Amino acid sequence: MSKLNIGIILGSTRQGRLSPQVGEWVKRIADERGDANYEIVDIADYKLPLLGEADATEQATAWNNKLNSLDGFVFIVQEYNHSISASLKNALDFAREPWNNKAAGIVSYGSVGGARAAEHLRGILGELSVADVRVHPALSLFTDFENGSVFKPADLHLVNLNGMLDQVLAWSRALKTLR
Repeated sequence: MSKLNIGIILGSTRQGRLSPQVGEWVKRIADERGDANYEIVDIADYKLPLLGEADATEQATAWNNKLNSLDGFVFIVQEYNHSISASLKNALDFAREPWNNKAAGIVSYGSVGGARAAEHLRGILGELSVADVRVHPALSLFTDFENGSVFKPADLHLVNLNGMLDQVLAWSRALKTLR
């Protein structure tokens, strides 16, 4: 059986964001496993305007093509005002079918581990027919980021990260039969 393709989606586009550090950590641990093809997918690279405000045919086509090439996802989600970032919500809305019948894991961070953002994302993923998995690494801005800017995760997160990846792969493999 060929390896699954899993996109690690960076859920922010703002200057000074921390998601690239978290995404690189997830990718490094995932690549060490050798059980799938993992790649970082940065929504900032797609330059999606606000949905409906401009012609975005080129950007939307590139975004949808990238999502179609993936079997599952790991979302790197930071909490903004108890929810996900506007840029992530916009990126989710720019596609429909490419999300369907795929699995996703969530790695969140924030003052309370990004838990509220993760819960909001779960509701959106359900509407897009994405099966989100239960295990959820939740990172604290206070204990997993030095001076609030340098990502230094506690070793205890490795158990949850690997458990989440196990679930994403199992569900992605099973859901691939539906597509």
